[in-house]
Amino acid sequence: MNKLAVLVSRTGTNLRAMHAYGLEIALVVADRTCPGLTFAREQNIPCILLERTDFSSSFDRYAYTKNLTHLVRQHNITLIAMAGFATILDTPLFDAYPGKILNTHPSLLPAFKGASAVRDALAYGVKVTGCTIHIATLALDSGPILAQHPVLVHESDTEASLHQRIKEAEYRLYPAIIANMLCS
Repeated sequence: MNKLAVLVSRTGTNLRAMHAYGLEIALVVADRTCPGLTFAREQNIPCILLERTDFSSSFDRYAYTKNLTHLVRQHNITLIAMAGFATILDTPLFDAYPGKILNTHPSLLPAFKGASAVRDALAYGVKVTGCTIHIATLALDSGPILAQHPVLVHESDTEASLHQRIKEAEYRLYPAIIANMLCS
């Protein structure tokens, strides 16, 4: 039986969308105290805070990832969905779960990689952007693309208004892709 873990750091809106879609979530892991973790507790979803306390350049990404990998293995997880998880992970998790770590990104990859994708799309003047669901790899925002959904850019858009419309597309697309992966 496939078991899903969701990694969160922030508001948990993608986690909420997965839950509303009816996905069975076996575990939620957060790298910091956040509303996503609170939501998991409220829904009686097993959850763990694997707190990241070091945000300096000396952060031991490898050790953190090794601990995370051990944790998800203990729970017999077979598929991992990153949902706004802010810590970039290292080789132990990708080696343990090749092709089984999903991520969502607020652009039509390969365009506008990184944390400022929506701002970058607006600055570039694109007429269409969107969201991408992809296999996460060591290379940031570079894994195989599973699905994309376009979102029109309006002349009146701010970063916040455009990002909200992209998120709304994510909330529909991401759970459907996860459900498909869980069934395969």
